[in-house]
Amino acid sequence: MFTRSSRWNVKSIILVALIGIIMGIIYTYGFNGAYNWIKLLLVPTGFAPVTDTVFSGLWLMAAPLAMYFVPTVGSGTVGEVLSSIVEMAIGGQWGAQTIISGLIQGATNEIGFFPKKERYQKFSWASVLTGALFAGLGIFISSYIMYSWYAFSVTVQITMFITNMISAILFDGVLVKLITNLFDKTLKPKIA
Repeated sequence: MFTRSSRWNVKSIILVALIGIIMGIIYTYGFNGAYNWIKLLLVPTGFAPVTDTVFSGLWLMAAPLAMYFVPTVGSGTVGEVLSSIVEMAIGGQWGAQTIISGLIQGATNEIGFFPKKERYQKFSWASVLTGALFAGLGIFISSYIMYSWYAFSVTVQITMFITNMISAILFDGVLVKLITNLFDKTLKPKIA
């Protein structure tokens, strides 16, 4: 029987660390490669920057997965920061900026759950989608500033915002919730 522990203990720390490591590897060797190829193909169209926002929801997934397995304040932020450290350490293309992004992604994802412990434990559609919405906004605003997205045409900026929010809701919200629903059916976890 699997238990989702609401307390920080050795098991919780190991579980969040494993999620961070696995997602960091997936980010680097899975998502980043596809991202680079698609961006390269879109260069002639002038919409290559939109690739950043189409993929953004994929890079937000470590936080809610960590919060599902360890339903307590801070687990999403720790999980996302660890995944960003792993991504950077194994050759992620954004270097140390990845850690800043990871901190923002994790902290803003927790807005859907914070401050009530019950929200972490229930892991409801409303909490997951709210977290995804805020994480999408958080990463868009920070990337807008860090990567000078304001220099793009208004059309590209609007397209980037819309695709960013859709990506966050689809991948960080809907996909993560569907994955965790499968864990619920398979593992039938208890909350301690």
